[in-house]
Amino acid sequence: MSLAALREALLDHGGTLAASLHPEPPPPSIAAPQAETGAGAPQLAAAGPRASGRERDYELLLEMILEGSLLHYGAPRVVRGADPDLALLLGDELYALGLARLASLGDLAAVAELADLISLLAQAQAASDPALADAVWQAGAAAIGWGATPAHAAAKALARAGGTGAVDALTGSRDAAVAAAGGAPS
Repeated sequence: MSLAALREALLDHGGTLAASLHPEPPPPSIAAPQAETGAGAPQLAAAGPRASGRERDYELLLEMILEGSLLHYGAPRVVRGADPDLALLLGDELYALGLARLASLGDLAAVAELADLISLLAQAQAASDPALADAVWQAGAAAIGWGATPAHAAAKALARAGGTGAVDALTGSRDAAVAAAGGAPS
């Protein structure tokens, strides 16, 4: 799935979100920077066995939530965020759209996981810790797509407490969840 699918879904949604889209889709070099917080997380979740048969749904809803977080904390890819107050509101709307799509799939475990992801992401951003923010995204995506593990719950608790080693614990929980399900971490 590309950002074109996200753009199309937001155009279909209409309203201020549609009116705030960049006029043209971003070029590939801007659309998929590898150093961006959360890069690849929607694809990681969609590749997991928990998303089987609904890969496009999971990828799109996670792209919505990722775009929402980029409106809050970074450089959004498809939605213009020139006005900081409007960017915050549009980010919230994208969070709500993504979570509503997930709830409609009936995956309440993933809804809870995304709630934790959003909360821990805000904590990482408040601490100006981009490595933690990315680890939160990657571990959360693995838990959504591949299943949460006790190690993942412990890593989230460590991150929530501001503990040292949280990035390594989250990365390890991502790798363990994917490996346990027979995949390979990206």
